[in-house]
This record gives sequence, structure tokens and C-alpha cells, in this order.
Amino acid sequence: MRPRSVLTLSAALLLGLTVGLCTYTFIYAKGYAYLTNDPQACTNCHVMQAQYDAWLKSSHHSAATCNDCHTPHNLIGKYAVKANNGFWHSFYFTTGWYPDNIEITKFDHWITENACRRCHESITVEIDANSTRGKSQNLLCTRCHNSVGHSEAAAAQLIPCCTRRPDERFD
Repeated sequence: MRPRSVLTLSAALLLGLTVGLCTYTFIYAKGYAYLTNDPQACTNCHVMQAQYDAWLKSSHHSAATCNDCHTPHNLIGKYAVKANNGFWHSFYFTTGWYPDNIEITKFDHWITENACRRCHESITVEIDANSTRGKSQNLLCTRCHNSVGHSEAAAAQLIPCCTRRPDERFD
């Protein structure tokens, strides 16, 4: 066999294995469920069961799903975040390389903060107006409301991940 043929065959074999493994993982892990808006999809991974159970009992249960708070409110942004988070969640849960107390990333926290501000705009506008007088500068919704949609016990385990710069806007 010529070297070029061996290289082509090796590349095809590697591509086939990668596609096959990804397809198997997607089906086995019920990855298709993440394309929906069903909050129960988040419980496909056992580490999210407590958050789902708490959401069922929360005030936001009747007003918001996981996607309403944890993905952008536009189609492209929503599925881009879902694809990114889905890849990393799959990677970490497959390898087991995640902490006992899961923590939201800075980027995902920013998305959640924007969701709070979008749904509760009439309140947050007034709070932000106080920042010109220095009373609420750098204030994040989740500073006081970190258990909204989840349980107090889950919120108590969280490590604050984010601070807001004075010049940073959430719009």
C-alpha cells in the first residue's frame, strides 16, 4: 500500500470512529432531549436531580423553564449555548472530572443575570438607577437571589463566581 493510501485510510478510520462514538454517546446519553424545552432533560445527568426537584417546588416553576433562565432569548444564542454546554457537560460527566458542588461558569452566570433582568426589567431598572448615586453599583440579582429556581441548600453550596465591573452593562 502506498503511503498516501495509508494516510487516507487512517483518516477515514479515525473520522468513522469519532462519528460513531459521538453518535453512540448522543443516543445513550439522550442528547436529543437537550434540543427540547423540557426541564426534565436536565435530569439526564444525576447531578442535576436536586436542582430539578427544587425547581418543581419553586415560585419559578409556573413561570420559567431551565432554558428561560440558562440560555439566551434568541434562537441562535440558545442553541449555541446548549451545544457548548452539552459538549462540556458530556465531557465532564463522562470523565467524572467535575466537583461535588457544581458551579455555574462566569459566561452562564452572565446569561442567567441577563434573564433575571429581562423578566424583571421594571424592578432592575429602578435598582440600576441607584448606581448613579453609588448605592447599588456592581449589584447582581444573584447576590441576594442565588437560590431562585433552586433550593436554599443548593445555593448555600455555591461559590460566588462573578463580580460586575462598574462599566459592565447587562443588555
